[in-house]
Amino acid sequence: MKHVYTGKTKNVYELEDGNYLLQFKDDVTGVDGVFDPGANTVGLTIEGAGRSGLKLTKFFFEVLKEKGIPTHYVDTDIEKATMTVKPAEVFGKGLEVICRYRAVGSFLRRYGLYAEEGQALDAFVEVTIKDDEREDPPISEDALDMLGILSKDEYKILKGLTQQIGNVVKEELGKKGIELYDIKFEFGRTGEERQIVLIDEISGGNMRAYKDGKYIEPLQLEKLFL
Repeated sequence: MKHVYTGKTKNVYELEDGNYLLQFKDDVTGVDGVFDPGANTVGLTIEGAGRSGLKLTKFFFEVLKEKGIPTHYVDTDIEKATMTVKPAEVFGKGLEVICRYRAVGSFLRRYGLYAEEGQALDAFVEVTIKDDEREDPPISEDALDMLGILSKDEYKILKGLTQQIGNVVKEELGKKGIELYDIKFEFGRTGEERQIVLIDEISGGNMRAYKDGKYIEPLQLEKLFL
């Protein structure tokens, strides 16, 4: 297999059959040694984080598969902390799509004049550009279309999938008494039809989840949930 890309939290390899292998690492995003799913730097290394993230990812991708929601998922090897996925082309140089159920993190930093901490939000969808240099700026539907990153029709699909998948994750966590505050997704186009599908992962490192009003660390989330 051919090494294609070294990422912050995973490495990517191309397999002979045209699929890709994601190798999950124990690095998580954060600042000054404190985990933050919205950060664009590796903040710390937590032993077992890669495997933990993969266990949650496997669970959620299999739930989505049962529901007929399109993803790039093929299968996983928990022991090796790897996931096999179908090839997908990202939008532009990469977008992150956040679904927010409560006002925390960067949403609160930006809109604190109007929003109160922990205020309920109705599956608010926000798209940001993956650009470390410019600290992942948010971008609107109109700008995505004008810059040729995503058409308005594609944006509707992207937003619909984000809310649909976010609600699936929220519902599953809710069964264990865990509340989802926000979650970050990535999408891409796959196949000749260029179908929009969920890519990357669904793990504790991509979300903020709380139980009894207390934030749950990513590794703890996997233990509590699974």
